[in-house]
Formats: sequence, C-alpha cells, structure tokens
Amino acid sequence: MKKSLPISLLFIAVLFMSGAMAQDRYTTKPGDPNGIKKWYMGRQIAQVMSHYGIDWLERQEREMEENTSQLLKNLALKPGMIVADIGAGSGYHSTLLSKMVGAGKVYAVDVEPEMIAYLNDRIKLEGTKNIIPVLGREQNVMLPDNSIDLMLLVDVYHEFSYPYEMALSMLNAMKPGGKLVLVEFRSEDPMVPIKTIHKMSEVQAVKELKAAGFIFEKNISNLPWQHCLVFSKK
Repeated sequence: MKKSLPISLLFIAVLFMSGAMAQDRYTTKPGDPNGIKKWYMGRQIAQVMSHYGIDWLERQEREMEENTSQLLKNLALKPGMIVADIGAGSGYHSTLLSKMVGAGKVYAVDVEPEMIAYLNDRIKLEGTKNIIPVLGREQNVMLPDNSIDLMLLVDVYHEFSYPYEMALSMLNAMKPGGKLVLVEFRSEDPMVPIKTIHKMSEVQAVKELKAAGFIFEKNISNLPWQHCLVFSKK
C-alpha cells in the first residue's frame, strides 16, 4: 500500500506547479523600447506611467480628445453603486465617478504610493467624502470579494505586469453580474496619435479577459480614440 505525501509536501508541490504555470504564461524577449521585455498572449506589456505623468492625465484637452462625458454616460451608473477605478492615477475619473454614485463609494486603486499620496491630498482639497484610495499590488487589486458593482479601467490594463493574475483578482472582487468596462486606445486605427504599445485591439483585449473568466458583452464604439469594452461576471 502506497503512503500518501505529508500535507506540507503536497502544499509545496502545489506552489511549485502554480509557479511553473505562471512562468509558462509569460515570455521574455526584446521588443518595443517603450515596453518591458515581457509578453502575454502575443502582446508586449507596456511600461507603467508613473506619477510623473500626472500633468498629462489632468491635461485640459482630455475631455475633447477622449470625450470623457460620453464615457461616463456609457457606464450607466446609479446612485448608491460601489465602483472601482483601477489604475486611478491622479483621480481624474474617480472624482467624476464620485459625483455620480452619490452615497455609494469609489475605490481609487493604484499601485504607486506617490499616486495614492496625490489622491489623498486631492480628496482633502476638494472635500470628497466617498472616494477611498487603495494601494494595490502588481497581482492583486486589494479589494473585498464580491463587493464591486462596476470596475472602470482607462488606458491602464495594457501596463499590468501580471495581466492574468490581475484579471483574476478583479473578477473575484466583482459582484455576480457586475460589469467591467475596459477603455483602451484603438490599435486598429493608425490615426489615433498614441504610441503603438499603449494601444490595444478589441480582439486582443477580449481574448485576454476571456482567459481569466470574464464574459464579453459589447464594444460601445462612440468614443473618439478608444474602445469601450464591456465585460461581466457570471
């Protein structure tokens, strides 16, 4: 009769297998100098915009270039909803979302401590009561399970160092039936004046989020430069 492995050895084996799978998921090779040398599902991951890009995030032309007002209409938010702005940066979208959800909440998630410090200062300056800054991690949005009605990601997903793990974390944080709205500059359109590595195609985005268990619903194609892709959780 065979002896079974001790629980501690089984746990170590599971960890080893998980690490091996994660290693196989990504490939390392050179590419666009504006990206990192890491690829996922045929796509090179872009370098992260740091807090040095705050002026660009808050540029006056942003409403005209991206039609943020239309994006907010696309979200169909209702007062009382719990929303997460993933990759919130300077809080440009978080501030707008907070006005729409009223007594609800906006979790403003970012992985950079400097961005969180900026957000905290902005909240104090503007007297906003329903924005909660959250310091995320490269593989975890650090949000409660089954807590979010809608997640918004604007021009940030393509910079995730661990897109698969982050997608799983986001899926876990969403309520059943919750929505994820992914906004990315269209790589299909050469007239969009953004570096290629900071664009995504609809096909690529859908392929990656489906791999993590999201359901693709539609592309709301009414923004000047960006896809507005809507996904849901079963």
